[in-house]
Amino acid sequence: MNDQSSTSSSSPTQPSTLATRLRNLLITLVAVILSVAILVGLRTDVTSTSLPELAEESTPLEVALNNGKPSLIEFYANWCTTCQAMAPELNRIKHEYENKLNFVMLNVDNSKWLPEVLQYRVDGIPHFVFLNDQASAIAQSIGEIPPAIMEANLDALIAGIPLPYAEATGQVSAFKPSVTPQQSNTDPRAHGSTIVN
Repeated sequence: MNDQSSTSSSSPTQPSTLATRLRNLLITLVAVILSVAILVGLRTDVTSTSLPELAEESTPLEVALNNGKPSLIEFYANWCTTCQAMAPELNRIKHEYENKLNFVMLNVDNSKWLPEVLQYRVDGIPHFVFLNDQASAIAQSIGEIPPAIMEANLDALIAGIPLPYAEATGQVSAFKPSVTPQQSNTDPRAHGSTIVN
């Protein structure tokens, strides 16, 4: 009789124990799924590409001009929405082509690059200059360039053939250099002197 009473008294608690375990298992599964979702979300934010990071990883201009590899120079600004939109694709392209050519990034807000801004007549950004392996500018593109067009131009640059999409123009952010070059007197008779009437 004792066996029957102990069996009948354990039966009512068994379903509630099973329900509690099932509920705890579901809570644990939901917690794990949420944790993974948060981790993936944070990791996605961390791996997004920023312009300062790209610039830091880029080849210095002096190196690019002297190492015998073709180069892509990008004039950009951190506030340029078009530059920001292109950053992830350019980062991907950079890693794909980094052994074949130089990627140089020059911030137009840094007055150090004013001579280059004036030399390449940068008046909209992003502004891309394609340099051959002799560091001579062979083409320029301004604005947002689709990745396929950029890759076709880079393939041609590496092969040393004319760029298929030279002088391409896409969406730009307006930019005007804060300093403009002064007019020089090209009259050889002036010898640097100024004549006042």
